[in-house]
Amino acid sequence: MRQVSLLNRNLLRTLMNQTSSTKIGAVLIVGAGISGMQSALDLANAGFKVYLVEKNLSIGGVMAQLDKTFPTNDCSTCMISPKLIEVASNPNIEIITRSRLKEIQGDTGHFQVTLSKEPRYIDEEKCNACGVCMANCPVRNEVYLPEKRKPEITWESYDEKSFVNQVLDQYREERGNLLPILLAINNKFNWLPPYLLTYVADELGLSLAQILRVATFYNAFSLTPRGRHVIQICLGTGCFVKGSPALLDHLQRELSIEAGETTEDRRFTLETVRCIGCCALAPAIRIDQDTYGNLKLNQIPLIIENYH
Repeated sequence: MRQVSLLNRNLLRTLMNQTSSTKIGAVLIVGAGISGMQSALDLANAGFKVYLVEKNLSIGGVMAQLDKTFPTNDCSTCMISPKLIEVASNPNIEIITRSRLKEIQGDTGHFQVTLSKEPRYIDEEKCNACGVCMANCPVRNEVYLPEKRKPEITWESYDEKSFVNQVLDQYREERGNLLPILLAINNKFNWLPPYLLTYVADELGLSLAQILRVATFYNAFSLTPRGRHVIQICLGTGCFVKGSPALLDHLQRELSIEAGETTEDRRFTLETVRCIGCCALAPAIRIDQDTYGNLKLNQIPLIIENYH
């Protein structure tokens, strides 16, 4: 078969409409992206033996590397994870990774396929990714892991260190404790200072990369300093047609910053959002937990004066 993204839909429909008495052989799908996985599931559920061939180490394709999908901005991981589980657990699907299609012989319905498979130097049926083989590998060029050193932290104040330790002690023994710890620190300081992330990683026995994967995934976290008050101006359709771009320009001039920036005195951070749930009050802005609707340009200075 051709790469699955180009799989002929009529051929797929013909295969799935065949009766059990006419099903012969198996189906080979080249490319285990989202379309390849879905085609494999459809054919496997129709009763065919499916060989899913992928040149990379794992299945999922480009979609597994994305953050959001167009045009809905849905989480790519949330969409593709169920497919990965279904494919891996389906008894009619055999996943063949690190392999390429080398040769095809035969006629339609009776192909003989030759694959070129790169070695992994492990028993894939027994491997559970424990890492013991890497630690005990007898090859000449051994993996060098630098000695772990406790990070040197320069605290801005004793109260800061006391607060972080209190949060760590509160959640240390809980499962999935990283998210509430980061939320507490972000709510306290309005952002996640790098030295605090380093300290949390060391205390929890995690790598900084693991911390950053969580911190960069959620919009609630900020890795740059934010103001004491966050101004969110809606640029959704309802607010846009009612003049929110003019409000944004006025706010930027009033605060001497651009959208996404923070004032020098850390008083305000200006952000743009697509909806704050106040379409009937367009144009609208939100400052912290306060919402202001049906705004006029001359109202903005009066509103800002109330936040110190």
